[in-house]
Amino acid sequence: MSKETVLSNARIVLQNDILSGSILIRDGRIADISEGSSLAGEDFEGDYIIPGLVELHTDHLEGHYSPRPGIRWNKTAAIQAHDAQIVTSGITTVFDCLRMGADEDGGFEHGEMREMADAIQSAEKEGRLRAEHLIHLRCEVSADNVLQHFADFENDPYVRLVSLMDHAPGQRQFQTMDQYIFYYQKKRGLTDEEFARFCARRIAESDRNSTPNRDAISKVCAERGITVASHDDATSAHVDEAIENGVRLAEFPTSIDAARLSHENGMSVLMGAPNIVRGRSHSGNIAARDLAQLGVLDVLSSDYVPLSLLHAPFILADEVEGITLSKAIAMVTATPARTVSLNDRGRIETGLRADLVRVHRSHGVPVTRSVWREGRRVA
Repeated sequence: MSKETVLSNARIVLQNDILSGSILIRDGRIADISEGSSLAGEDFEGDYIIPGLVELHTDHLEGHYSPRPGIRWNKTAAIQAHDAQIVTSGITTVFDCLRMGADEDGGFEHGEMREMADAIQSAEKEGRLRAEHLIHLRCEVSADNVLQHFADFENDPYVRLVSLMDHAPGQRQFQTMDQYIFYYQKKRGLTDEEFARFCARRIAESDRNSTPNRDAISKVCAERGITVASHDDATSAHVDEAIENGVRLAEFPTSIDAARLSHENGMSVLMGAPNIVRGRSHSGNIAARDLAQLGVLDVLSSDYVPLSLLHAPFILADEVEGITLSKAIAMVTATPARTVSLNDRGRIETGLRADLVRVHRSHGVPVTRSVWREGRRVA
């Protein structure tokens, strides 16, 4: 017998409209969308119902696994804590970022992220998780050992997104040394001499490794059908490089020109939702709101604050001319899903997965009241 659920008296956020009506869920899929209230089912009392959020880039799991320098938490416990915060923020599909490439100054040991991925997959099979967890490999292409780390995921079907990153000084995210000094010298307590050696080593690693590692990783991704993301592009040359690497997602461009060129070349431009909430970048780069006003912002990511992914679209709809709530919600649902070829979710349409979120908002920060994943209530 089919299992049915009715959600009634809701403001349903569709791709181009907001409909006051009801949704019928049958066997985990959206079976019907109708205007007007239903006498049956759960009364939403006029709350919004939106698609489940699709999160492509979050480092949030790292904070649970390594809550203090040198501390490693139980992996399963860390994953469950991360999952609980993710799903109660309205996120039903999350790409957990795992770092590839490290040296003696930071990162994780070889094999550690493979163990984390195994723990995520075990937790899912054991029914511990409420959101669907997929894997985003953040590849530090300047690192000597990035290909060794990447090889651990050679046959992993959970890997659906790979980003190509280079955090060497003087480029991309750290175009000025003032930013780099704050992130690496002050935070690590390095003397000027130690910092000079650190920078020289990082620049040499980038010169030696960046191009061959980008080429090798992007080739594997093309063969396996994995979406490739660029990271912190700043110049037209960076965008040209992204095009050559088959990039579909431009993460956190650091200049308006790079964002515009990426968008014009068919890439989805991703910026941080915390950037929208705060009104500026935490690292002193461009404001995501400026890109929204220019029409070149496509996707938002919660990055380091899960609830920001729900909060930011409402801010954009309130404050940026020309961005409706439907358009803003698409930045955290339909567009990220399409960018990584998850075509069964991200929109409220008949036949798609019933990944849905009940949201109450009269003003200020929205409240997640209920969450469904494939028709099953998970929060």
